Amino acid sequence: MRQRRLPPAIRLSADAAGCVVTEDERQSSQVSSMNDPEQLEKLRAGLMPFQLVKYFSFTSLGVILIFTLFLSWFISKHARTVMLDQSEAYSLLLAENLNQQVFRGFVLPTVIRYGTIALSNPEQFQRLDLIVRNVTASMKMETVTIYDSNVNIISYSTNEELIGRKNIGGLEYEKALLGVANSQIVSSGSILSLLPGIQDAHCLLKTFIPFRQVRDDASGDGQIMGVLEITQDLSVDYTAIVRLQGRIIFVSSLVMFILFLVLLIIVSRAGKIMEKRVRERLSLEQKLSDAQRLAHLGTMVATVSHEIKSPLGIVRSTAEILAKRIRKVAPGNENLAEIIIAETTRLNNIVLEFLDFARPQKVKLSPVDINNLISQALQFIKPELSENNIILETEFSPTVGRITIDPDHFYRALLNILVNAIQAMPEGGFLRVSTGVQVSDGSVCITIQDSGVGMSEEKNAQIFKPFFTDKNRGTGLGLAITRNIIEQHHGTISVSSKENEGSTFTITLP
Repeated sequence: MRQRRLPPAIRLSADAAGCVVTEDERQSSQVSSMNDPEQLEKLRAGLMPFQLVKYFSFTSLGVILIFTLFLSWFISKHARTVMLDQSEAYSLLLAENLNQQVFRGFVLPTVIRYGTIALSNPEQFQRLDLIVRNVTASMKMETVTIYDSNVNIISYSTNEELIGRKNIGGLEYEKALLGVANSQIVSSGSILSLLPGIQDAHCLLKTFIPFRQVRDDASGDGQIMGVLEITQDLSVDYTAIVRLQGRIIFVSSLVMFILFLVLLIIVSRAGKIMEKRVRERLSLEQKLSDAQRLAHLGTMVATVSHEIKSPLGIVRSTAEILAKRIRKVAPGNENLAEIIIAETTRLNNIVLEFLDFARPQKVKLSPVDINNLISQALQFIKPELSENNIILETEFSPTVGRITIDPDHFYRALLNILVNAIQAMPEGGFLRVSTGVQVSDGSVCITIQDSGVGMSEEKNAQIFKPFFTDKNRGTGLGLAITRNIIEQHHGTISVSSKENEGSTFTITLP
């Protein structure tokens, strides 16, 4: 039944920090049964409603985040649509105005003067270029292009590199020849363009309208003479919309992240509180169940022990009288009666142990120097330590002082643990006993550590259960009684152990 096998060079620290134990170790005697599959299933069932709340909370947060991202995309999409609609309307208005100016300022005078329009004539081209540039001088136009109506060829463009190129009008050109004004958007880049090293966003709006003859009444339903293409560079506005989308996503993500952290903190704290309460409830239910079972068992044990105690007393008294007579009648054979006396004494001690467990006596509290009480217990077992080649190491904290306990009961609890430690080291070893004060709550902790044979997790979980023992002799009530005594003092006892590595018992008293 023990914990780590330690070399003699390692000494156990007994100052305030050295006696610190975890909350789980403090309550191991109360929740050791939580390792049972049935108890774990109850724990999961108790936490299930909270797990559902937790699941729905995080799911709702995720849905809100997705909805926020979708909303940001919708807003930016709408802003982009509004921008393009306004730009297209502006282009159509500009194109109508340009149609009027080019027809009246260039087409009519050129036909009257030259009889025909030939833009290969430098004078005609310069006149058309001057009119177009004057009309679009204050406008944010990238290029103005005029297509011939007979052949898909660029007759004029403010970008001289495009002049003379054929078959680049596409479907939009064909629609404009049929009298349908239309637009084409050429864009590149996205929200990723805001990242360093990524190409900037770019957006062009190409508007195609039919180039018509203008009648005297200024109506625009005359003969189609060609196609006007007006290209606007909307990169600045498009980049502004992309940045707006980025800001919305960033702010939304930041708000969601903060909400997630707040919710995570709340859920984590609530989870710990809920788990603690469920464990406490299950522990209380387990204690109540054990108490009811042990109450019935205690009643039976007390009755049987009481019935056995009287005959044992008679047998012992008879054996003592018989021993005296044998000494007179048959000297040298009195050892037979002494065997009866010894065995009845042993049985009487077992009966007393059963009675102590079934009907524990009330504690009589008084201020006691715990260090002195432990020293007395160690002094009592010193002969057994020497006989079993066990080296004793002690380190008592002077800050412990006097605490209110029942010295007789607590002395017995200490002896039970120390005797178990000795029995766990049949080939010798090291026994270390220390005391200290918890920094967190000022409680006193007593640590008893041995380098014995240790025990498995299964034994570790049952060590404080009544009638559990791995020895050939014994009732298995020693540690159960010890735990009862500690709990009567409103303290806790826990044990940590591994096979072949020894054991450590920790007693914590308020």
